[in-house]
Amino acid sequence: MKLDKYYTGETAKVNLDGKDYELPILIGEEGEKAIDISALRSQSGYITLDYGYMNTGSCASAITYLDGENSVLNYRGYSIDELADKCIFVEVAYLLIHGCLPTEAELANFQDMMRRYALLHEDMVHFFDRFPPGSPPMSILSSMVNSLCVFYPEMVNNPMEKIDKMAARIISKVRTIAAFSYRKAMGHQLVYPRHDYSYCANFLNMMFDSPVEPYEVNPVVVSALNKLLILHGDHEQNCSTSTVRMVGSAHVNLYASISAGISALWGPLHGGANQAVIEMLQRIHRSRGNYRTFIDKAKDPKDPFRLVGFGHRVYKSHDPRCTIIKNACNDVLKALNVKDPLLDIARELEEVALNDDYFKERNLYPNVDFYSGIIYKAIGIPSDMFTVMFAVGRLPGWIAHWKEMRNDKNYRIGRPRQIYVGPTTRRLSPIGARGVCNCENI
Repeated sequence: MKLDKYYTGETAKVNLDGKDYELPILIGEEGEKAIDISALRSQSGYITLDYGYMNTGSCASAITYLDGENSVLNYRGYSIDELADKCIFVEVAYLLIHGCLPTEAELANFQDMMRRYALLHEDMVHFFDRFPPGSPPMSILSSMVNSLCVFYPEMVNNPMEKIDKMAARIISKVRTIAAFSYRKAMGHQLVYPRHDYSYCANFLNMMFDSPVEPYEVNPVVVSALNKLLILHGDHEQNCSTSTVRMVGSAHVNLYASISAGISALWGPLHGGANQAVIEMLQRIHRSRGNYRTFIDKAKDPKDPFRLVGFGHRVYKSHDPRCTIIKNACNDVLKALNVKDPLLDIARELEEVALNDDYFKERNLYPNVDFYSGIIYKAIGIPSDMFTVMFAVGRLPGWIAHWKEMRNDKNYRIGRPRQIYVGPTTRRLSPIGARGVCNCENI
């Protein structure tokens, strides 16, 4: 990736210990401004400290543009609204990985590879029997994805020459792994993928088909699932994507890098928010549906309770994905004629948040996690599978970033610095002369 054209020729000046240092300034395609500090330590001995890397750019990327102040989310230059309205998930996956939307022939070839790679090796199928009952689905997913490099070792050598096959294989198989983990947890017979079904229809059929009650694929549900996966396809340098890049920077194979990303997504502060939404609704329902009490608690600065699924760390106004997913949510609930007290509570909370000055002044609008959990519940997907669904959607983005990182001539192995705040040099005492350790707070 050539960055020369983005450097403005101007510099930012920093005075350290009485000496001036000039740091190059660069501006991205959408006007994002950055100061290149890559030579700061070698020139001055100083590093920067930035907990959570909230102000630090770890790379230059051509995949996703996110403007939190103006509620903009684009994949490869295409608005998320247009992609969700006019494309299916497999098209958007191709776009993220390859940089352009597929032609009819390219899409057909990509879909054909996914059909051929949908089955799991039968030895992998037996792995599901070895996980203890009640094992978290994300743990199973991470382990199974990591094992793919053992079953397909030919994909590890010269990976960039085989990226198309690897991408199709893992995107196809992760859907099968997710469905199988659910079936095993339920004690139900496995349903194998069908050659004549689309990506999302195939997943739904593997999840819910039964010999005693064949699953009828509902086009409204398939459309909503396509939109959900598209909306989760990528979101710039978030925790899990940064993890994939960090692990991959050591030349770790794609499967293991993705497995690490799945583990990062597992965290309740990242991918677990939509599950937390349902748990919050259940808590309100147990209180006899008195949602007003919880609204008051959320407004009380002395009360630790917070409404889950409202506001966003990045978006300072509304989440651009929300209108799309809200409409899809309404379509699904209508098509399935779902009657659920939790969904009634969700609608009441939504109405309050959209009209209450307290929430409007703080930009605490419902976000994508709020609506996605409702859709998944209506479809019949259990809450402990919500984050798995997030991972299925995010997979193309992870692959795209891993590929981009490996092709970037500027990339280095990830190696953040630190400010050491521990004890200074100490002398080692014989074990009999040592006092009781008092280092708990270090």
